[in-house]
Amino acid sequence: MILTIDIGNTNIVFGVAEQNDWVKIWRIQTDRSKTADEYEVIFRSLFASSDINCAEISRTVLSSVVPSLVRPFKEMLHNLFGDFPCLVEPSLYDRLPIEVLNPYQIGADLVADATAAYIGYGGPSMVIDFGTALTFTTISSSGKILGVAIAPGLYTALRSLTGNTAQLYDVQLEAPPSALGENTIHAIQSGIVFGFAGLVDSMVNRVESELGQNIKVIATGGLSFILKNVSARIEIVDENLTLDGLKYMALNL
Repeated sequence: MILTIDIGNTNIVFGVAEQNDWVKIWRIQTDRSKTADEYEVIFRSLFASSDINCAEISRTVLSSVVPSLVRPFKEMLHNLFGDFPCLVEPSLYDRLPIEVLNPYQIGADLVADATAAYIGYGGPSMVIDFGTALTFTTISSSGKILGVAIAPGLYTALRSLTGNTAQLYDVQLEAPPSALGENTIHAIQSGIVFGFAGLVDSMVNRVESELGQNIKVIATGGLSFILKNVSARIEIVDENLTLDGLKYMALNL
């Protein structure tokens, strides 16, 4: 079995796969203050509750956009499995089926996204990853990452809004019944959800205009479901896309 780990700014998503199937996928909160020992306790507990034997995991692959957690996780994984993980970094990119633009300036998670998107859906395509940041990664028909656009994520925007206004508060992010916003909750939901749907659709249209061709649009990330039925341009929602890219790397690199 293979263990894949994606450390994000808000959440750590990791899964165990056997051949091509996911046995289990977990999502925990990112905590930069936790030690290798503390993360080891969490992983051992989750494995045990899912009847996963550490001895059956033959390879691990690690992607992180939080540099301070790379060392604790490498130590933790070495303690669990007696070996260090395959770390997704620029030294690996030449062996991927895609061409990475500016390898030292792109997040490892976006490389994993692009890898899985190109293998699974082909190109030209765009991966929209809904996380702490909202990222748009465009891949050509030949597998070249053409560029990335970055905007604040939905919850990042919501926290900024409510944290800097005296009379606004956190709400559940879902599409309201009307764009008019007839009360405070619906007003915030309208601005964030419908506003970000407009942002997504506008970015896709602009990229297609620059490329002079249509692109396939794949949404991923923990918040992708929020805009699934709101955006006019999202064609596919694949919440496990990043882990699928990491799984490919574990099996082929």
